[in-house]
Amino acid sequence: MTPSTIELTPTAEDRRIARHAAAAIVLTVAEAAIPLPLPGVKPGLANIVTLVVLARWGWREAVWVSLLRVLAGSLLLGQFLAPGFFLSLSGALASLVVLGLAMHLPARWFGPVSHSILAAFAHIGAQLVVARLWLVPHDGVFYLTPVFALAAVVFGLLNGLVAARLLRELQRVSPPPGDPMER
Repeated sequence: MTPSTIELTPTAEDRRIARHAAAAIVLTVAEAAIPLPLPGVKPGLANIVTLVVLARWGWREAVWVSLLRVLAGSLLLGQFLAPGFFLSLSGALASLVVLGLAMHLPARWFGPVSHSILAAFAHIGAQLVVARLWLVPHDGVFYLTPVFALAAVVFGLLNGLVAARLLRELQRVSPPPGDPMER
């Protein structure tokens, strides 16, 4: 029997996704150390990375970064397959669907800030639905909607502003995607 080896050669895209996913994972783990005033209300700092990736490299790479962040973040925080993992996954999936649709809105009026706010609403909406259907079998969970909606507006706005600023800086200092100088 001859020994066989499988050699996987990572592409530039693979490396870029890994770098961005690592940054998002670091932000997720750091955010877990922040005391929360209300369970489930978090700033969602890792979403800044997802917004930047979406704007620079497209939806497909943003999906990879977001899903890798949810998976690795839950493993690092010891929450894999716990309720928090499923809440995070449902929020991430809903956000990605909304971002995929929002990309087709006129860029003149919709950018990183509006995308961030829309994604934040999708994220919290999905989490409330999952919480109602699985964790809290009572409609009383929806009484928290105004609090979560306010958090979605505030954190969506702040994350969108940070993402917009980062995108402006990246355009100023780095070559556009697809440029032969990009490594």
